[in-house]
Amino acid sequence: MTNTAEAPGWDAIDAALAPVHPGVEPFHVGYVPPRGFEGGALQGCSAYPAVGHWHYVTYGLSELYTPGEDDDPEWSGWGFELTLRVPRGTEERPPQWPYGMLQEVAKYVNGNSVLLEEGHRIDFRQPVTGHPHLPDAPATALTVFAFTADPQLGTIDTPNGKVAFLQAVGVTAEEKGAMFESDTAQVLGTLTAGNPLLVTDPARAL
Repeated sequence: MTNTAEAPGWDAIDAALAPVHPGVEPFHVGYVPPRGFEGGALQGCSAYPAVGHWHYVTYGLSELYTPGEDDDPEWSGWGFELTLRVPRGTEERPPQWPYGMLQEVAKYVNGNSVLLEEGHRIDFRQPVTGHPHLPDAPATALTVFAFTADPQLGTIDTPNGKVAFLQAVGVTAEEKGAMFESDTAQVLGTLTAGNPLLVTDPARAL
């Protein structure tokens, strides 16, 4: 049984983000129902305002609280949390659609027992923004999330085990095809030339 009186896993994620976004207060949402209750996936997600983009980080795919005796001591929960970066303009609050789409990925992980790793992809066959189903979601031809190590967070050690931060990067169906011909890392590598943090810009492909 998980002890929710303390949250060493959550604290470890916050500690990893502190030097990346020093002195920055994130916008945080909690999900209803939270993980641990029927139908839940993530417990929460924070969006940090960064230079030119918003940096979203999930809470709940790793073990946030004190684990039970039967939990794997090497890896915390699924062993990863998700991140996503989207463009930031003059808006004061982060777009809402990334919260919804990261929750959808987490539901897929939990519902199908999928262990995501670097190089994996999820093909939505529709916009990765959730357009037109989510209220503020922009139209885009980015229909696939490819996963890579978050360039600023990587993998951390926590009291509950290791946690890798996997960044979702929106790509087109054509780019997915190129990944089959080479590999995910090679295609994402070409994107880093002008986009080193792999910000997912829906306007990149319309």
